Amino acid sequence: MRRAGLAIALCTVLAACGGGNSGVMSGDTVAVKRAPVDGPGGCGVPNAWVVSEVAGVKLSRPSIMSPDLIRSLETWVAREALPIIGRRGGGLEELTVAAHYACRTRNSRRGARLSEHAKGNAIDISSFVMRDGSRISVLNGWRGRDSRTLRRLHASACGPFGTVLGPESDRHHQDHFHFDVARHRGGAYCR
Repeated sequence: MRRAGLAIALCTVLAACGGGNSGVMSGDTVAVKRAPVDGPGGCGVPNAWVVSEVAGVKLSRPSIMSPDLIRSLETWVAREALPIIGRRGGGLEELTVAAHYACRTRNSRRGARLSEHAKGNAIDISSFVMRDGSRISVLNGWRGRDSRTLRRLHASACGPFGTVLGPESDRHHQDHFHFDVARHRGGAYCR
């Protein structure tokens, strides 16, 4: 297991293992390099990592990611999510991962294009857990008392990620945020 106490250390490890450029990241990330993930029909992650913590915030389950997704997630958590949550409940402890790598089409629809999940380029977050055990749930909070915080978290992800989907995008995203690193001609796609 690699623990990158300094952002540069993780960037160097990612670059050395074929992760691309070494963009600036901040905070602690825990990631284990694993064998490439192969899947049928274009699925797979050639430079796969299993990540359990980003920017000092735990993931509810180890998640398979590409280096681009790791960098974007770490940037967003460090620069946006942690400051937005602030000291509420003692601070952000964990992201509840609803989905990460999965060989499937978009919204699991037959005949649809491959999802970014099928390439290790997407993660779905359903809630934010504080150090005191309290939770901000996308499903329960989007139209509830946590609406302002969740809307700020959602809006702040547009930029670090190429696609940001939430409860107002469609019926498939009512209970989670979808973040991926797909590139779009017109810039980030955020709904």
